[in-house]
Amino acid sequence: MEHAMEKRKGVSMKGNKVDKFVLRGTLIITAISLPILLLRKKKSIKDWVIAYLFNGITNGIIDNVLASYKILEYPVRHFPKLFNTSLLFDFFVYPTFTVFFNQWTDKDKPKIILYKLLFLLLPLTLCEWLIVKRTNLLKWHKGWKWYYSLVFMTFKSLTTRALVGFVRKVSDKQNR
Repeated sequence: MEHAMEKRKGVSMKGNKVDKFVLRGTLIITAISLPILLLRKKKSIKDWVIAYLFNGITNGIIDNVLASYKILEYPVRHFPKLFNTSLLFDFFVYPTFTVFFNQWTDKDKPKIILYKLLFLLLPLTLCEWLIVKRTNLLKWHKGWKWYYSLVFMTFKSLTTRALVGFVRKVSDKQNR
């Protein structure tokens, strides 16, 4: 009976104080950062919106697959009766991160882009590992390890970066 209650409790937004602090703090920081990032380089807003939307949509798809196969689990999350993934990370935090990454590497060559990406992703991966170890926000199953997250985020970020570059080149050719 206790186990059933724990399982039920874990599926709601009723996390402990640390879980709630992390969720609220992350939401506030992202809500403040996103408009600043989108409006900071106004002439390229199309690029940033493409990066944000592409990243958010693909995050939702990939994370939904991982959660439905029980590889990743989000015991404490927003709207648990509607979604089995982390809406906050999939649709706000990581897409906002991607906009920042695309802006920071806007004029860089591939080697520098990779260095900067790893400079950003290594601490993000460490944060994810700490969240798994110290909170109920994310649980890894079926052999998932921190380096899978690092590889996936690296691939996704570079793919998004390439898409933004491609769209920019096509747009520039059309505007000539």
